[in-house]
Amino acid sequence: MSATDVSVRPAGPADLPVVLGLYRELDAEDVHDLAEARAVFDRMARYPDYALYVAEVDGAVLGTFTLLVMENIAHRGSRTGIIEAVAVSGAAQGQGIGRAMMGVALDMAREKGCYKAALSTRMARERAHAFYESLGFRRHGFSFYTDLQEAPASGEAA
Repeated sequence: MSATDVSVRPAGPADLPVVLGLYRELDAEDVHDLAEARAVFDRMARYPDYALYVAEVDGAVLGTFTLLVMENIAHRGSRTGIIEAVAVSGAAQGQGIGRAMMGVALDMAREKGCYKAALSTRMARERAHAFYESLGFRRHGFSFYTDLQEAPASGEAA
């Protein structure tokens, strides 16, 4: 399969069941049900420059990602592209789908004036790390998060 065999397009509501299936392959515990996903999809549609995309081969959705183009006051107002929620069907990995998706995401970020594109992936996903590095992504700094469902409120002692 070549990159020309992969078509990337904005996702529609009808794509959500397949997208949820792709996410279930990554982490079955971390997936919305269809009604919740639809509500999030509808909210995303109201954001400027934030969309869910799918990658198809012969009409079958085999991959997905989101791209958020974030405005900045820093960096002389240059935008940042945030690539998130990347997934390719396990049965289709290694066939160029992820590479095609990332090429489209990076091209879109460039076209929208982004000075960089960033993504994060879990520490244990070493194959994903190698893949992103093969695309020219570099490890930079540290990524931190806090679970807001469990963390103390601002100003409270931990």
